Amino acid sequence: MPFKLNQDRRHHIPRQKHRVANAAAYDAALRQRGSLTVWFTDEAVEGWRAAPRTTPGGQPCYSPLAILTALTLHAVFRLALRQTEGLIGSIIGLLGLALAVPDHSTLSRRAKTLEVPRPQPRRDGGAMHLLVDSTGLRLCGAGEWLTEKHGTRTRRSWRKLHLGMDADTGQHAAASCQSREGTGHCGANGMLPSRLTVVLDKI
Repeated sequence: MPFKLNQDRRHHIPRQKHRVANAAAYDAALRQRGSLTVWFTDEAVEGWRAAPRTTPGGQPCYSPLAILTALTLHAVFRLALRQTEGLIGSIIGLLGLALAVPDHSTLSRRAKTLEVPRPQPRRDGGAMHLLVDSTGLRLCGAGEWLTEKHGTRTRRSWRKLHLGMDADTGQHAAASCQSREGTGHCGANGMLPSRLTVVLDKI
């Protein structure tokens, strides 16, 4: 068979070397990732309908808060507007709320003029709650199919990307890319002090 032609040179995924010691807690954490809790505050229920309009023209039925809530679910779950309308109606029905559901035409029309609140930039001299995370980036060259066809393996290069985000505003405060020889932990080899230096320089 064609797919067995390069079987001896095909890259196989090695077995996991790290053994999970806390299997119960690890399994519970994986289940928690799929947990979904949705609730409406009293302020959101009271502000769902639009305020009465004092100028000439049609009266809107839904407040910007209602449209923003629906469009947020639309973006998070990557749904079409009709599916978003059904999701909003299902959530409102499960919560037992007497709220009208904006239809997909209203969501499409109001999305063009909706003003999305943006986080205010931090003032100089204020304290910052910094969230630091790291991820790996693989630099690829030629396609893997060409590599298997010609029987050559190129050394794959990796980079480690360190990101620092302001927890209050959601804005990126620092970013740094490190070679494979560097450490992946921000607390080792002076990585965290260097990230703080970048943040302090910007402030």
